[in-house]
Amino acid sequence: MADIRPFRAFLPAAKYAADVAALPYDVYSREEAAAKVVGHHLSFLNIDRPETMFDPSQDMYADEVYEAAAARYEQQKAEGVYVQDEKPCFYIYEETMDGRRQTGVAALSSVDDYLGNICKKHENTVEEKERDRIRHVDTLSAQTGPIFLSYHGTPEISGMITAWKEKTPVYDFVSDDGIGHRVWVIDDEEAVDQLKAAFAGLDATYIADGHHRAASAVKVALKRREAAKAAGMDPAAIRGAEFNYFLSVLFPDEELKILDYNRVVKDLNGYTPDDFLEKISEKFEVQMTSLSCHEKDAEDLMRPRQKFEMGMYLNGRSYLLRLKDDYAAQVKNDPVGSLDVSVLQNEVLNPLLGIGDPRTDKRIRFIGGIRGLGELVKDVNKFNAARTEEETAKGPAVAFAMYPTDIRELFKVADAGLLMPPKSTWFEPKLRSGLFIHEFERIG
Repeated sequence: MADIRPFRAFLPAAKYAADVAALPYDVYSREEAAAKVVGHHLSFLNIDRPETMFDPSQDMYADEVYEAAAARYEQQKAEGVYVQDEKPCFYIYEETMDGRRQTGVAALSSVDDYLGNICKKHENTVEEKERDRIRHVDTLSAQTGPIFLSYHGTPEISGMITAWKEKTPVYDFVSDDGIGHRVWVIDDEEAVDQLKAAFAGLDATYIADGHHRAASAVKVALKRREAAKAAGMDPAAIRGAEFNYFLSVLFPDEELKILDYNRVVKDLNGYTPDDFLEKISEKFEVQMTSLSCHEKDAEDLMRPRQKFEMGMYLNGRSYLLRLKDDYAAQVKNDPVGSLDVSVLQNEVLNPLLGIGDPRTDKRIRFIGGIRGLGELVKDVNKFNAARTEEETAKGPAVAFAMYPTDIRELFKVADAGLLMPPKSTWFEPKLRSGLFIHEFERIG
């Protein structure tokens, strides 16, 4: 049973919602974040990336940076930018991108579900990346960026959400990237109880995006539990405390679309283009689609149309690679090995290009599908133009356009207790930070 509960969210006042809503903190580099907040003092990015309030030379992980985030948040609450609901509610959050809608429910998910693998993971986290969010959440005593969860959709939950969306939304705006955002507040106690019971009927939820935010929230919760015990807090009160839950938005699987997550490698690891093609053709059927592929043509010439197919850009030419049937048969029943990103890693990147650990190898770059396949051509040409004599000897850069991972593949990997390769999924549209804030108890 999934433990999903309503909560008393802090929400931006309706007149501020469009100005507050911000893309997740990890979408931006430090320089990009600093540029983005100029002239946008209400943007939640100011709080999510508080180093933007300091000189560029400031240590972005210093105590005063996190304290500045908390101070700004408290100040804006006092000014009425954020207002807390009077009773626990669920919040329907609809995003529209290119005419496609996805509708989720903002709620709290249980830390114990995460620890007990009811809330399932498909990625490892890196401790260094967790530290920043742990300190941010701990200093604010609030979770401000929701974790993107999914679940096997049910007619019962979908029916309740659809019915409630007949009402007038509290927010209805289009962000500067063209994404539509609408929010409804489910504040009727009977409806809240019905939805909570419906979520309790789920066997599992799945982290689609936000593994580091989830892990950070859980570690802060465990820290608060220990502090509460040390302070002599009543065990029943500890079990029911708000810090035992983390902010999430839950989407049914049938509404989600995963985009491709593509790869660019800076050289051929010493192969000539002809030798590389010969090696690839041992396991892939290779079809050249153009002798001269340009950025504007990449979508037509390199876009894979089916599983076990990928596009490639090499030496100015575009190709489609199709895994041969006998090799596809060997991996098709393996939840991880059958992923297209795994096929590329196991058959090309590791054995041929020497990319053993794509998490740390500086020769590989990952490009989200939202940027289009023309970006791959652009990147390869850029790398080739800037090569040193030593790099030239290692062969030209190469790009791979991936067929997107399916949400059912993600579920299958998580259900098996396995992990996907890094950068296996790219979800769009991204959830906005600042629209729902979950505060929890301070201890001591």
